[in-house]
Formats: sequence, C-alpha cells, structure tokens
Amino acid sequence: MRLYNRGMIIAGIVVFLIVTTFPFWYGRGKAVPPPDLKLDTPAILGLKEKRCVEPASYMRSSHMKLLVTWRDDVVREGKRTYTATDGRLHEISLTGSCLACHSNKKQFCDRCHDYSGAKPACWSCHIIPEEVR
Repeated sequence: MRLYNRGMIIAGIVVFLIVTTFPFWYGRGKAVPPPDLKLDTPAILGLKEKRCVEPASYMRSSHMKLLVTWRDDVVREGKRTYTATDGRLHEISLTGSCLACHSNKKQFCDRCHDYSGAKPACWSCHIIPEEVR
C-alpha cells in the first residue's frame, strides 16, 4: 500500500505529540516549593497542652476530613465532644479548639491553602480570628 500525503501524516503526528506533551515539558523545573511554616503553637502561646487533637502527620493530611466530621457531628447529631485516637477528650469547635492554639489565620491556614489552591468554606460561618480582635 502506498502512502499518499506521507508528509502531512508525519506532520500531524508531530503536532499531536507536541500538543499532548506540552504541559509536561513546559512545567518542568517550575515547581513551587511548599511553604516553610513556622506555626504558632500552644508552647508559644503559653498553654499547658502542647499536642494537637491528633498527631501532626494525620492533621497535615486529613484535617479537612476531621473538620467535616466535626461539622456533621455538631450540626446533625448535636455531639460536642471528640474523643481522639489516644483517648483524650476535646471540645468540637474550630474557634474554641483549633484556633485557640493556631490563632493566626494568615500564617496557619492561608499559607498552605493558597499554596495548594484550596478554597475552604470555614469562614462563611466562622469569624476570622483577626476580625475578633
């Protein structure tokens, strides 16, 4: 079988490969490093408890799952106490528990959310800590 328009076929394949691989080679080496966080912690604020509700590794990866569970427990079931995996009891409250230790929203919340492009809906109901002061 003889290929007619061989040049057009090859050009089409080349254009296809360039277009489909463009995002990979264009973005190479342009990754933005994650923010280096120096977080306000209970030790800095003078609180006696120096641990978060769950281990830091869990909170880094799954804090939104925890907050959604807390929201559902409070709003749908009226539950106000959370039992951590280590057995400690905590008040289910974004402003009373989380923001009691991590009070600087711009430093603690916004830096990671901006980096990851996340748009949390927490502040549609909760007061932003800077607005309280």
